[in-house]
Amino acid sequence: MGKRKRLRFPLFSKATRAFFRAGRRLPDYNFSDKVHGYFYGRWTYLYIGIGKGDHPWAKRLAPLFRLFSRPDESTGSSDPNPIHSVTIATGTLADGYHGKTLPLETARQLVLVNEPIHVPDLEQVIPYVRARSIILENPDHIVVLDCPCRKFKENPCLPMDVCLIVGEPFASFVSETHPDSARWITREEAIRILEEEDARGHVHHAFFKDAMLGRFYAICNCCACCCGAMGAHKNGTPMLASSGYIAVVDAENCIGCRTCEEYCQFGALSLDRNGVMVVNSELCMGCAVCESKCPEEGIYLIPAPEKGIPLEIDKLMQAALQASMD
Repeated sequence: MGKRKRLRFPLFSKATRAFFRAGRRLPDYNFSDKVHGYFYGRWTYLYIGIGKGDHPWAKRLAPLFRLFSRPDESTGSSDPNPIHSVTIATGTLADGYHGKTLPLETARQLVLVNEPIHVPDLEQVIPYVRARSIILENPDHIVVLDCPCRKFKENPCLPMDVCLIVGEPFASFVSETHPDSARWITREEAIRILEEEDARGHVHHAFFKDAMLGRFYAICNCCACCCGAMGAHKNGTPMLASSGYIAVVDAENCIGCRTCEEYCQFGALSLDRNGVMVVNSELCMGCAVCESKCPEEGIYLIPAPEKGIPLEIDKLMQAALQASMD
């Protein structure tokens, strides 16, 4: 038999085929995941706009959107304090779609990774039942995408181009499918975007999704007024995991100026009757925005094992180096 002829005009683009090939290498990545991942990556604005309810077609297409949910998933939780766990599902979409809060320095380190990383299970660092891997291929391939959460928001925060798609096959896939709203950038440009968003008081999150090959694919720079994940988290769907740190107030240095409270995206800070800032430990996600904004060095982060384990890029790099030597 002769060799099978290739289609002269393939149905899918080169980047899309690369995404599908990566999915085929995963033992538990099924046809539904493939369709879900393609829909999410190809029509990101429609997907997130409908999920948030901002898109003009949200009500009309909501039933189609629900087709991509797993049978055990809902869009919310009846539990006012749903838990993060690697063994216990919350029964919400957060089980397979979630973000890890990152202080600025950790976000910087993540876009400066210069070696492939293969960590198939981050366990307690990403405390969810699914989608908790960091597998970085071509980590210097970075695309910035106009924020889907801000796209259909009335009077959104600006600028729009703040979502970083990191590594392959995601960067090429997003670049090809969103040519008018995505562009390739250097690591230096990515660092600048992170720093400028941090200066605006916005929070960095590393996002993971089961349909996106069950792993890390993006760093989003989020504000409570626009971000779908932050809104869902506030309303009981635990889409965000703590950085593993918590803010602590130095009562001697705090002058009660409320600058940190103004910038806190999680509503975790308030002034007590003595004029000293107080941290709500349940709401604080350890993003470090308050620390960077305090003019008196009156608030800082400390490790909080009860909140989670930090994402430590140096340790991931050491593991990748060790693996390459074995």
